[in-house]
Amino acid sequence: MSFPLLTATAALPALGAVATAAVPAAQRTAAKWLALLVSLATLALAVTVLVRFDPDGERYQLTENHAWIKDFGVRYELGVDGIAVALIALTALLIPFIILAGWHDADPLETGSRRWRPTQGFFALILAVEAMVVISFAATDVFVFYIFFEAMLIPMYFLIGGFGDRAHAHGEETAATQRSYAAVKFLLYNLAGGLIMLAAVIGLYVVAGSFSLTEIADARANGTLDMATSTERWLFLGFFFAFAVKAPLWPLHTWLPNAMQEATAPVAVLITAVVDKVGTFAMLRFCLQLFPEASKWATPVVLVLALISIIYGALLAVGQRDIKRLVAYASISHFGFIIMGVFAMTSQGQSGATLYMVNHGISTAALMLVAGFLISRRGSRLIADYGGVQKVAPVLAGTFLVGSLATLSLPGLAPFVSEFLVLVGTFARYPVIGIIATFGIVLAALYTLVLYQRTMTGPVKPEVSAMPDLRVREVLVVAPLIVLLIFLGVYPKPVTDIVDPAVKQTLSDVHKKDPRPDVEAAK
Repeated sequence: MSFPLLTATAALPALGAVATAAVPAAQRTAAKWLALLVSLATLALAVTVLVRFDPDGERYQLTENHAWIKDFGVRYELGVDGIAVALIALTALLIPFIILAGWHDADPLETGSRRWRPTQGFFALILAVEAMVVISFAATDVFVFYIFFEAMLIPMYFLIGGFGDRAHAHGEETAATQRSYAAVKFLLYNLAGGLIMLAAVIGLYVVAGSFSLTEIADARANGTLDMATSTERWLFLGFFFAFAVKAPLWPLHTWLPNAMQEATAPVAVLITAVVDKVGTFAMLRFCLQLFPEASKWATPVVLVLALISIIYGALLAVGQRDIKRLVAYASISHFGFIIMGVFAMTSQGQSGATLYMVNHGISTAALMLVAGFLISRRGSRLIADYGGVQKVAPVLAGTFLVGSLATLSLPGLAPFVSEFLVLVGTFARYPVIGIIATFGIVLAALYTLVLYQRTMTGPVKPEVSAMPDLRVREVLVVAPLIVLLIFLGVYPKPVTDIVDPAVKQTLSDVHKKDPRPDVEAAK
């Protein structure tokens, strides 16, 4: 039997979470180092997955298939295509930076109270989320995917509700209330989506007699599984609703700004750069592959919702006074681009959407983590409380600028390539949608540049005059992300080479081809 590499990549952070939680209470530093080492070892396994994956080989590789719950036809099936490999690598890459950035976020409170933050629990929960996200990307059994898709809500609930941002102007009691509200709202929204998906998963099994993604897709392809049109559409809606909540897509987005505002900056990155990617990934893997006709039927409505997300999220970002809420609404706009690329049903659109998932994860991590360092120094999330930071902390301001420019998809930085591909792919089939979506780029330039101008330039406010610049640990967090943003902005080929074959196979599943250019019109 070959080595179960995918299982090992998920099991290592899971075991690391247990070991970290078991570290004695007094050994907080040991717990931090253990979590960091486990995350680095997981990254090494993810790199091994990346190296062993052959983009020109079978669609699903490194497969594992074992009987699990025989009476219900559930099998432990794992396998990765190019899209899953890219997102597993992104997850494993970001977790060490998240741990380093949150090195002191769960330390004892320094207010004189006797209440302690459980440091071991904080880092154990992060590793637990990583394990569940990796399994979700690798699962090719629908039931296995559903279990971990829902299970990751539990550690995320405690990370949001139990380890909130300390920068709160109204005292610890009010902060705890708002953290609890944000965590409960996150949980209720995602549980509602998950329960609807559970009904669809059961319905799929009744119709298909299997939970195996590959078996169902093969049966659909060779005609042995004939699903009624109405049945397929209802099942699609059940799956899509859960994924749209997770993504999140307007109007199911309202939990995200609250969660990101109240969470610590590293946990906010975990939410939007890692966990939310499971929703957009699942649209590609499950919605399009299991329900191709229903996906084409729903495309016009989904594209309109994605377009609303792009414009609505950007407009609300422009008007924000809170730094973290601004980044949250910007992410809603970016997820609109990703979903638009998925349902444009073109190779450029879907390649751009997958590349966007990777690039958005890196750019959001860079911007939010630097914003977290900024907020921890001043003790405020309000934009109006800053000014002139670049004069007292030039390295912090410089990294903040690069993260901001990446968020607005400046040419030469990674998100530009993915956003360009999404717009080109959408315009090729839906030109009106593509044209309107470009206004999201203009609005992105407005909210990011205004954010930088108000916080970093101008007269130095007295409250920031003694602000220290980035420390060595913080530079180690931000510098590699900036290098990646520049490298993938200039040379995205390593990622596109991996994801393009999987995108072509997904288009084949929905029986779509790229539209031919109108040569006569071009003349």
